Amino acid sequence: MNTTDQVAPPGLALPLQNAIASAAIVILATGSYLLAPHTQKALSRLYGPPEIVFYGYEFLTAAAAIYIVALIPYFLVGREQHVSKSLRFFRAAATWSKAPIEFFKRGIDPSDRVAVLSTLLKSFFGPMMVMSLMTFCIGAWANGLAILQVGLDGLSLLQLFDRFGYWFLLQLILFVDVFFFTVGYLVESRRLGNEIRSVDPTLVGWGAALLCYPPFNLVTGKLLGSAVSDFPQFDNPDVHLALNFALLVLMGIYASASVALGLKASNLTHRGIISRGPYSIVRHPAYTCKNMAWWIGSTPLAITAFHQSLVAGLMTVGSVIAWTSLYALRALTEEDHLRKVDGEYAAYAAKVRYRFIPGVY
Repeated sequence: MNTTDQVAPPGLALPLQNAIASAAIVILATGSYLLAPHTQKALSRLYGPPEIVFYGYEFLTAAAAIYIVALIPYFLVGREQHVSKSLRFFRAAATWSKAPIEFFKRGIDPSDRVAVLSTLLKSFFGPMMVMSLMTFCIGAWANGLAILQVGLDGLSLLQLFDRFGYWFLLQLILFVDVFFFTVGYLVESRRLGNEIRSVDPTLVGWGAALLCYPPFNLVTGKLLGSAVSDFPQFDNPDVHLALNFALLVLMGIYASASVALGLKASNLTHRGIISRGPYSIVRHPAYTCKNMAWWIGSTPLAITAFHQSLVAGLMTVGSVIAWTSLYALRALTEEDHLRKVDGEYAAYAAKVRYRFIPGVY
């Protein structure tokens, strides 16, 4: 029996408690996201075609309501009578609130720790991923429709690529990436083989991950700089097309890593090791490709900075190196966590020797 579960006698009481606890977590997570200062701009924006226009907060609220409704049959129809991680979270919180000092002296049960950390993780990333998924979907749809409507009518191939083609491909790639992570955060089941076995319990691991996401990346950007363009511009048309196409290819490989992870996609968790697709070549293909894409995106800014002064140029390059180092730290903390859970990752690392670059490191 999995140590993260507590088994109860058959009946409706426990499934109802699981459903209510999970619904409460969704409401709390959605409410926190709706009230967060850094989300207000995206939530107050209008999305969708002219026929179906909606605000971001309307979409997130509707998505949360649909998810809560889906949780009811998920728990009530399920045959297994296990305490959900959401219910474990509330039970652990209640125990802590009654006697916090004794709680910390005694230490938290390993199964409860996984439940608490999993719940916090999903509460943070769930609403963010849902909003990102919608944004990328709308972006890809709008640019794809523009390509069909405009075509080459009055536009050169380069102009069509710059205005709509690049953005359509990038938004589509990001949609695929975020889709798998969104499903990974919202759906967890042993039947699907994506049950969370462990969550990184270290502050370094959580810090390295959260510093890459809002609102924390706002602070990171101020400290490390953000010398990267989403769509780098190059004077030479051939260089411009070649490098931006290379950037899209790298981002495509980045998204293929998420596809390979499938329902196991999520940060800071151990749900079983994946060795297919790009993970059969290097252990961190997503980080490698994303950082290489960033280096391409920073090239025009670095050139401009060096034209201004040597110090400005070095600071621009230093900013990208700092972000790359942060992602390298994420990779190292992830490996440290996975190695401590069981021997599965060690066996995988022995098979796939290189972390980032095949044949190099």
